[in-house]
Amino acid sequence: MKRFLAMMLAVLMVFSLAGCTGASTATEEPATEVTGVSGTFEGAGEGKDGAIRVNVTLEKNVITGIEILESHETEGLSEAPMQEVIDQVLTKNSLSIDEVSGASYSTNGLLEAIESALGAAGVTVADLVAVAAAASDQTPLEYRVDVVVVGAGGAGMTAAITATEAGADVIVLEKMSFVGGNTLVSGGELNVPGSWVQENKGVQDSIEQYTADTLKGGDNQANPELVAVLAENALSGAEWLRDEIKVNYQPDYLMQFGGHSVPRAIFPEGGSGYEMISKLKAKADGMEIPFHMNTRATTLLTDENDRVIGVEATKGDQTVTFFAENGVVLATGGFGANVEMRMAYNAEYDERYNSTDQEGTTGDGIAMAEKIGAALVDMEFIQTYPACSVKTGILSYVADTRFDGALLFNKEGDRFVGELDRRDVISKGILAQTDSIGYLVWDNQVTEASHMDHFQKEYDELVKNGELFKADSVEELANHFGLNLEKMQAVLDQYNEDMKTTGEDSVWNRRGLKFSIEEAPFYIQKVAPSVHHTMGGVVINTQAQVMTAEGQVVEGLYAAGEVTGGIHGKNRLGGNAITDLTVFGRIAGEEVVK
Repeated sequence: MKRFLAMMLAVLMVFSLAGCTGASTATEEPATEVTGVSGTFEGAGEGKDGAIRVNVTLEKNVITGIEILESHETEGLSEAPMQEVIDQVLTKNSLSIDEVSGASYSTNGLLEAIESALGAAGVTVADLVAVAAAASDQTPLEYRVDVVVVGAGGAGMTAAITATEAGADVIVLEKMSFVGGNTLVSGGELNVPGSWVQENKGVQDSIEQYTADTLKGGDNQANPELVAVLAENALSGAEWLRDEIKVNYQPDYLMQFGGHSVPRAIFPEGGSGYEMISKLKAKADGMEIPFHMNTRATTLLTDENDRVIGVEATKGDQTVTFFAENGVVLATGGFGANVEMRMAYNAEYDERYNSTDQEGTTGDGIAMAEKIGAALVDMEFIQTYPACSVKTGILSYVADTRFDGALLFNKEGDRFVGELDRRDVISKGILAQTDSIGYLVWDNQVTEASHMDHFQKEYDELVKNGELFKADSVEELANHFGLNLEKMQAVLDQYNEDMKTTGEDSVWNRRGLKFSIEEAPFYIQKVAPSVHHTMGGVVINTQAQVMTAEGQVVEGLYAAGEVTGGIHGKNRLGGNAITDLTVFGRIAGEEVVK
């Protein structure tokens, strides 16, 4: 019976399988293939400085590659944010990405270009196949090292490299998506008494003379001990940048910023802070120093003895803790981009003022240090830069013609201030004029002397925005912006006569390079002041240690750069910020390891 039942079951299974096979042959539809577009498609968007073109590669509606074909965005500032956008789009297969800090015009232009390429493929954003991001719980939430440096600008990277050279295990935190801070958008010049360039050009200078200029320039409000350290270490710092970091400087060109008695600012290749920042980052990468980008430090951690032992930070929606065995170096910059904080310390600098600073310059480090008892100094001293874009507030390098012979006029066609006076004096002078605007005027001689070719991109942008005009005559120049031609011509005639007879400016005693303004073509540029530097910050001693109001050291906490106060007094002289961050960045990096 069992054998019979088994045979019947086998027969039934055979017929069942046969029936299924037959039914499939008669009614089965072809399997539905995954639909979607594949191929490479081109798209375009508009960035801050022009068109952005990309190739986007799709595989059945999944973005597998993004190649930037054309971009005119600012070198050193836009690459990292744009790469982060690309990485997020590829990871998520979506244009709905997490916030990317910095270069918003560039990143928005890139997203526009990617969406344009999708449109060329006939694919909408909604058509993209969802791809899960990597699990966030794989990210470590705690790190333990010797030194944590907060801020990846010039001061921060200098401190990190120096501490690593001394044998420390270092981590750098940066809240933005790119390195460089305000150093990146600076001119990169630094004042050095007794430099090799001064020797090449036969300029006589000394540590004492530089010290006197710096103290006087800050209305003798600076800490003389800190200024002495600045002056005594400026040359060794510049030589370190040249020899160890491989920053290239013009061997035969010096700038004389306002308030300096002699030309002493050495000039980097390319005329911007990118030369310094790119070389510092390359050095740090070669030393395998880890950088945690888009990581905002929020709290300084202390032990039961009030010693700083680390930093708590946020990265996305996560809180990450970084413990530092030796200590923490604050290099977070000033607060020039924080209108609320500016007004809290000096109500004059409200929202009427644009800022030359990076958007991340919001005083985070100052606030964190104050919460654990650090003293602050000179917080009310806020500096404006006199020659900035009237439209964006960004510092204008084209307007550096001011250092090479350009003259500053008002709407009435008259000069009103010494072109190489202190920044605060010139800024206040401009604000007192009609429309709070000044007009820089120069000719072909000044153009040839001013390295204008370094800033062609900015020049073109100023022309496009209606802020700069080139003319064949003084009459055409004055009429373009409605300046009083008769007065302007008379002032120029007097100045040109001075240049031909004595070579000295009889009206404003102009220093620096001087040329008669008479060789066409002529140029005129509208300029206005913007908040540029905050002289106040945490109090440090000569070892870059942060101090309390009672004059005690905050153990384990060091600071360098614009986050500190007391070095510049009431007014910072041009070219001193890079000297400052180099000198005290190196000191902080050395001292934190001891």
